[in-house]
Amino acid sequence: MPQIQPSISRQELLCAETPAAPCGMVVFGASGDLARRKLIASLFELYKRQLLGEQFFFLGCGRKHLSDDDYRNIAADSISDSTTTPEQLSSFLEKIYFITGAYDDAAFYEDIAGRLAELDAKYNTGGNHVYYFAVPPAIYGTIAEHLGNAGLSCKGSPECRRRAKLVVEKPFGRDLKSAIVLNEQIQNHFSESQIYRIDHYLGKETVQNILMLRFANAIFEPLWNRNYIDHIQITIAESLGVEHRAGYYDRSGALRDMFQNHMLGMVGLVAMEPPASFGADHIRDEKVKLLRSIRPLEPGADEPTVVAGRYIAGQIAGRDVCAYRREEGVAPDSTTETFVAAKVFVDNWRWKGVPFYLRTGKRLAKRLTEIAITFKTVPHSMFASIGLEDMPPNVLVLKIQPNEGINLSFQAKRPGSKTCMSTLTMNFNYAEVFGAEAPEAYQRLLLDCMVGDQTLFTRQDDVEISWTLLDPVLNVMARGELPPFDYPAGVESFGHADALIEADGRKWRPILEVE
Repeated sequence: MPQIQPSISRQELLCAETPAAPCGMVVFGASGDLARRKLIASLFELYKRQLLGEQFFFLGCGRKHLSDDDYRNIAADSISDSTTTPEQLSSFLEKIYFITGAYDDAAFYEDIAGRLAELDAKYNTGGNHVYYFAVPPAIYGTIAEHLGNAGLSCKGSPECRRRAKLVVEKPFGRDLKSAIVLNEQIQNHFSESQIYRIDHYLGKETVQNILMLRFANAIFEPLWNRNYIDHIQITIAESLGVEHRAGYYDRSGALRDMFQNHMLGMVGLVAMEPPASFGADHIRDEKVKLLRSIRPLEPGADEPTVVAGRYIAGQIAGRDVCAYRREEGVAPDSTTETFVAAKVFVDNWRWKGVPFYLRTGKRLAKRLTEIAITFKTVPHSMFASIGLEDMPPNVLVLKIQPNEGINLSFQAKRPGSKTCMSTLTMNFNYAEVFGAEAPEAYQRLLLDCMVGDQTLFTRQDDVEISWTLLDPVLNVMARGELPPFDYPAGVESFGHADALIEADGRKWRPILEVE
C-alpha cells in the first residue's frame, strides 16, 4: 500500500532553515572566553539540529600550547546540554582541532594554511572557510594582513571571495577615525561582501521579529509614524557589573560598548522605512538611511540630550555590591561611564518630532532589554463626564530579554458597573507559545555567515554613521565636560537621567514592574 505522506503547511515550509554549506570554521582567540561560552556551544546546537553537515570542521587558533585533545576537553566542558547523547558529543568533538602560534608571526599562518589543506581534503569542504576574530580589535588588522599574505583571504574573483568569510566582533573601532583605519586595514585583504560585523543583539529572536511585526501585518505599519506614536523607549538594563571584562570596559564605557552598536541597531530596525525586499542589502540600505536622518546629538546644549552615570556601592536583590571604581581591574580614579541615557530625534517625514528615549546601564535593579512604543492618547474622551478624562495610552512592548515576547496594553471594561474600566495586557511569550526557549543569538548569526546571509550583520557605512553621531559626545566626555553622575547600584534610574525624559512630561518605564 502507498504510504500516506504528512501534509506540510505553507508556514512550516517557510520555517525551514538552510543548512550550512560545507566549510571550516577557523577561530582566532579560540582559547578565550567568547569561544568557550558562546561559539562552541552554538555550533554544537546547530550540529544537533542537523544544520551543520559532516563536511564541517572547527580549527581553533591561539597562543596557548594545546593539543587537539586538550582543546577537545575544553570544548566538551563548554557544552552543558542534558539532552545530548554521548554519540552526538563524540561525533562533534572529533571535528575540532587546535593550532598554536603568535598572531604577528608569518610562519603561524603558513602552518594554518597547511593544516587547512589537510582538513579540507579530509572533510571535502571545497576550500570554504569562515575566519572568526574572537580577539581584541587592536589585532584585527594584523591577522587580516597575515591571512592575506598567506593567500587565505581569497580576495580575488567573485567565486574565490565566496569561499572565504571574515567575522569580526564589536567594537569596530573606538571612534570614527579608528573605525575608518581599521576598515582600511581589513579591506586591503577582504572585500566588503566577505566581512560579517557581528552584533549578537541583532541575532535575538525578538529583535528579528521587529521586521515581521511591522511589515507582515497590516494593523501596525499604518500606525507606525508621528501621527499615532507619542514616543519610543529602548532600554538595555544589566544587573551585573563589569565582571571579567574590567580591562576592556574601563577603556570603552557604556557609550562605546552598548550605544554605538546595540542601541542604534535597534533604533534602525524600529524606525526604518519598508525595504524593497527581505534581501540583505535592501534591509541594510534602509537602516543606513534611517541613521543618516538622526539629528546630531548636542551634549553641551542648555537642555541636555545625553546624560552619563557611574554606579557607586549599593544593593541588588539584597546583596551588597561595590562601586565601579572598586571593581577589580578598574582604575581607582576612572572617569568611565557605566550608564548612558539619550534623547534622539529622527528628522524625516515619518518620525519628525517623535522622541526616542534610550538608556543603558550596569548594576541596575534588574536585567531587562525592551522596546516600548507608546501611542498617543485618544484625542477626546467620551468618558470625561464620569471622571475618565485622561485615558492611559496604548503601549506595544517588544521584550528582547529575558522572557522574550510581545505585550500590547489597551483599555477595556471590567466586570461590574458599566463604567468599570482598566488597562488590560495581551501577552505573547515565546517559551509558552512555542514550547521552548528562544535559541541563542549566536546560533542564528553563525548559521547566517556560513550560508552567506549578511542581513543581520553591520555594513561599514552603518558603522561610520554611528560613530559620526557619537564622536561629539565622546569628545565632550574626553574633555571632562560631561562627567558621569553617581547612582547607587540597584536603582532603576536616578535624578539626572529622570530629568531627561521628565522635562517632556513623560516618565521612564519602571524596570522592576516588568515580568
